[in-house]
Amino acid sequence: MRYDFDKEDKGPVIKKVILSLLIWFVEIAAVIGLAYFIANYALEKTVMPGQSMENTLKDQDKIIINKFAYVFHKPKRYDVIVFKQSNKEHSYLNVKRVIGLPGETVQIKGGKVYINGEELKERAVTDSIENPGLAEEDIKLDENEFFVLGDNRNNSEDSRFANIGNIVKEDIIGKAWIRQNGFAFINKLNIAKEE
Repeated sequence: MRYDFDKEDKGPVIKKVILSLLIWFVEIAAVIGLAYFIANYALEKTVMPGQSMENTLKDQDKIIINKFAYVFHKPKRYDVIVFKQSNKEHSYLNVKRVIGLPGETVQIKGGKVYINGEELKERAVTDSIENPGLAEEDIKLDENEFFVLGDNRNNSEDSRFANIGNIVKEDIIGKAWIRQNGFAFINKLNIAKEE
């Protein structure tokens, strides 16, 4: 009986090729899945609409929103949030700073913000408020509501006015996280220096 040396068992080679192809397809599927998750559930890009957040953010600044920021906890005071109001006429995204938290009472008097009767120590550099709007009287926030203000206090449509009002958690898309043009973390911009 003669042995044919040209006729080798190709089985292991074919198995290796098939296994390599399967791993390659799984890696591609994982990358596509991760990209889809990031694009739809973790991060989103938007543009700052208007001048209400100057000097923190300028009109048309490109912003990356961290949509995952408030999955496990609520927004904190001074966070810059992005929200879209349900049941309102406009459908654009809005960007403001959280000032009042659920359960608190907010009032604006003498150009200053008061939380539960005590003057708020502002972290962002802001002007004295000329128009307190609805906050001239005490505003008691429900357990799911936030009071927001623009950093450009005298050129901002925010919780002081009925067409914005208090923001409910369900309307918050995420935290304004990074300014793309002139790259910077937004929570580090326009913050008063500690004395």
